[in-house]
Amino acid sequence: MPPAEPSAESDAIPAGRGSAERSGTERSRPERPISERTGSERTGSEPFRERSGGREDGGAGVEDTLDLELTEELLALIAGDRDTGAARTRVTHELLGDPGAWPPAATTAGEFALLPVRPERDLAVVSRWMNDPAVAAFWELAGPESVTADHLRPQLEGDGRSIPCLGVLDGTPMSYWEIYRADLDPLARHYPARPHDTGIHLLIGGVHNRGRGVGTTLLRAVADLVLDNLPLCGRVVAEPDLRNTPSVSAFLSAGFRFSAEVDLPDKRAALMIRDRTYRAQL
Repeated sequence: MPPAEPSAESDAIPAGRGSAERSGTERSRPERPISERTGSERTGSEPFRERSGGREDGGAGVEDTLDLELTEELLALIAGDRDTGAARTRVTHELLGDPGAWPPAATTAGEFALLPVRPERDLAVVSRWMNDPAVAAFWELAGPESVTADHLRPQLEGDGRSIPCLGVLDGTPMSYWEIYRADLDPLARHYPARPHDTGIHLLIGGVHNRGRGVGTTLLRAVADLVLDNLPLCGRVVAEPDLRNTPSVSAFLSAGFRFSAEVDLPDKRAALMIRDRTYRAQL
């Protein structure tokens, strides 16, 4: 159930993954309320969740994405899929529809669109992002491509309650998102869920896009895309790790409000909510 971003927003990492995938016993982490924290307590980035027993070193000998260059072939495939709609080969699900068919959002960072993941095209780049140590510390999906593939498979073969997507900015894939039905997720056991609550997890894949406001801009854009294209959804929710002050700050700057502290199986989280009712004011 992830996102994160560095500096005033930890654009860096994931906002995490869904509690449904968590394992291990619950860990009690006594944390001070956000109001009592100081800037020195920031961790710098956070993918959404942390699985108990996972490696925080990102895996031995794994390269990070500081110098990751996307191949011309991948960029051409993505451009072609966006132009022709070839990426949308699966049946649109009733739960979330097809984010790949949602119109792109015009943002201050550029034109942004969600493109549903296709493993044969996207697995290599998503796996590389997951092996960035900053991302791996929270998503805990470092390792060979099969680790990322195993994470994607249940979503791609499921009933559409969670849809993994690339975030494409001005034609370049630069982030990974999971759009999911929070009211149908184990997260709903930990807060007063409402029908059609929709959650988001994210990670920013390139260091050059972190720490300069891009994460906050895209969080707002994706929340707006959800609310614009899912008329039954009244709230967009997220649960970044409460220790990740930059991530929480990014959500606040993106129009989310802090609702509560919630104890999830592997972390204490900040429940962040963006309400359809107040979106014009925030």
